[in-house]
This record gives sequence, C-alpha cells and structure tokens, in this order.
Amino acid sequence: MPYPIAIIGAGPVGLAAAAHLAERSEPFVVLEAGAEAGAAVLRWGHVQMFTPWRYCVDTAAHRLLSAAGWQMPPSDTFPTGAELVTHYLAPLAALPELASSIRYRQRVVAVARRGHDRQRGRDRQAVPFQLTLVDDAGQESLLLARAVIDASGTYLSPNPLGAAGVPAIGERRVADHIFYGIPDILGRLRSRYANRRVLVAGSGHSAFNALLDLVTLRATEPATQIIWLVRRDATNLERMFGGGEADALVARGRLGMQIRSLIAEGRVTMVTGWQTDQVRQTDDGLVVSDGERSLPPVDEIIVCTGFRPDLTIMRELRLALDPVVEAPVALAPLIDPNLHSCGTVPPHGFTELHHPEPDVFIVGMKSYGRAPTFLLLTGYEQVRSVTAALCGDWEAARRVELKLPETGVCSGPGGYDNQCCTSAITTFSATIELQSVPHSCC
Repeated sequence: MPYPIAIIGAGPVGLAAAAHLAERSEPFVVLEAGAEAGAAVLRWGHVQMFTPWRYCVDTAAHRLLSAAGWQMPPSDTFPTGAELVTHYLAPLAALPELASSIRYRQRVVAVARRGHDRQRGRDRQAVPFQLTLVDDAGQESLLLARAVIDASGTYLSPNPLGAAGVPAIGERRVADHIFYGIPDILGRLRSRYANRRVLVAGSGHSAFNALLDLVTLRATEPATQIIWLVRRDATNLERMFGGGEADALVARGRLGMQIRSLIAEGRVTMVTGWQTDQVRQTDDGLVVSDGERSLPPVDEIIVCTGFRPDLTIMRELRLALDPVVEAPVALAPLIDPNLHSCGTVPPHGFTELHHPEPDVFIVGMKSYGRAPTFLLLTGYEQVRSVTAALCGDWEAARRVELKLPETGVCSGPGGYDNQCCTSAITTFSATIELQSVPHSCC
C-alpha cells in the first residue's frame, strides 16, 4: 500500500490541497492541531473579510461541495472568519471524500526522512518522510508519508512589539496586557478596551481593523484613548493607506481610505518613525520607549506587526529559504517587502516552491515567510500546481490558472507608477478570474 501525502493544517489552503488530491483519487492525510477545521481562522472569527464570498472558495473544493448539494452564500456578501468556517470549511471537511482522511488534535512537532538526518544523503529519496505527532494527551506517534505539504500557516507565531525582531525589553513581563493580532474589541473583549488607554502598533490591514473598532467603541465609551505607532517616518505614509479607489478590491481600498480620514480628522493620535525597544510597567500604566523617547502610559497594547513562519518542525529537512524573507528562494524576490509590497505578485506553483529536499512543499501563508502580502487565492493556486506535480501531471502543474488584481499602489522603492511589480506580471498568462484576497490575518 503506498504511503499517503501528508498535509499539515486543515485551514483554507490545507483543505484545498486535500480537495485537489481527492479529485485525483490520491491517498492523503490531513493533520490538524485543533479540534476542528479552520481552528486558526476561528481565532479571528469576529473579523469581517474585505473580499466577498465569490472570491473565497477554491475551485476543486467548489466542485466537490456542489456535487454534494452545497450552495455558496450570496456571492456579493462579505464573510467573517467564523462564517468562512461555518459555511465553507466545516462542510468541506465533512465531505466523505475528505472526512475519513482528516485527523484532528494531532500536532506535528517534527518532519524528517525516515532514518536520515539532514546530513545523511545516501538513499535519501528512497525512504519516506516521517512525521512526529503529539495529541492533546501528550502521546506521541509516527506517520509515514511519501510527500509533505505544510499548510500550517503563521497565525500562531506573530512578530513581537520589539522593532529588532525580538521581544522588547519587558515585553514578556507585561504579556497579560498585550494582544497579538486583532482582538474582538466590540464583542467578547469589549470590557478590556472600553474607556482604557490603548496603543496599537503596526501599519497593515490588521492594525487598520483594530483602529476602526476602537474608534467605534469610543462612540459609546468616550474615555477610550487611542495611540497608533508605526515604524515609517512621516514622509513615507501615503502608500501605507493603499490604492484607494484604484484598488481592484473596493472594500480593501476603502479600508485604507477610512484610516487616512481618521488621521486627517485627528481622531487617532499617530506616532511615526517609532522603533520600540522597551516596555515598562509603572504605577501609571505601561510605558513604551524607543531608546530616546517614551510615550504617555497606556493600559493595553495591541500588536499588529505581522507574522513569521515557525520552521522548527522541518529542521532536519534540506530547505532552500531566502535568508531575509524566509520564503522559498525562487519566491522571495517576488514578495520581498524591501523590493515591493503589494498584491500584484505573479501566480506561482511547484517550480517556485520546490526545495533541495524533493516532495516537500511549504504553501499558503507560511510560504510567504515574513512577507505581509499573502493572498488566499494565491495559496489555492499553489496547491493546485503542487498537487498536480505530486501526481505526475506536469502539464497541469506548469499551467497558470490565476489572474491577480492590481492594488493601485506599491510600497517598494520603484513605486506603482514605475511599474515595479506589474512588469513581472506580464510574463504570466491567466485563464480564470481572481477569486480572493483575504483579510491580512487569514
């Protein structure tokens, strides 16, 4: 009996990989650390996505669900993370073609070649992968697989508040007053932020959502105070707000425009050019410093500084990762924020995602390493290509089946007007319409 293909993670991209393999009648097993499909998505379940339903479903998943009588919610409505799970991921995981191959509460803690550490090269490709699993009771087990698709994401490994990429001095000590990601400010965590002094750090869409929720909260809790920290200097802010009306996704463009208006109206105190290096607990509250300056005390801190991949489970595999972005070396130049940071990244698949270790692929948000611009449908295109390659369908694997939107802005050195990103797109031909650009935490 052949070894299955192991998929790590039962989120949107992991289940999309499973759907493509199910259509090809290829044995697979999905390993999910949580108790249900989309467990990580539910952590930001209160957040409304800025793409409508018609852009949120993988093509193979749609075919399998439709055959079972599933109907997509109204195509022009915008799901929350929880609705994405309830109305899409849960029904997909429950399909007979997938359900029996999904193992919940199974955390992958290591992936290696059976009997081979990363140094041993002899007969390496002739042996299967071995995945070390740990269940909720702490019991360990091994799973053997012929290939590995890591779609475990990055949501559980956020970047710290410290500007140097490591926690600021004191950051761990005040962890009870720090939330990493987008808290449920208007719902479950309302009392934590109402009439409190709140600092938000970060310059992406997650920070935008937190700021908008805090402003909404202040309408009924007027003593709520908001400070927004960004690392950019005051002369480099405009691109941060996005493409506005030029954005192909209207809701995403509108989000940036709303934040621009809040700043112009003085409804949020913004501090620019800030590099946090210390957080101190004082009698008056938390004091954040950047080495030279200190801010007024606050009660709570929301850190929206992005995410990073946890690569420890694959330490014994031979991966080729960019030293800056921590993405596959062929993909990194397309997404490196030092070069550009926008949604107009060329579609890519197994060619850009392969490693010196054959038959192991990091896909989805984790494939982007520390880059902030991952698009959900990009992950769907990745696994369509990767699964085709693993099944020997090289024509399908090399074919591009995706057209990505132009955001109307690029934050790289060339800028959108200088075609820093769109010139790369011209080398790719597309055959289907764009389907998704998710919220930044998905």
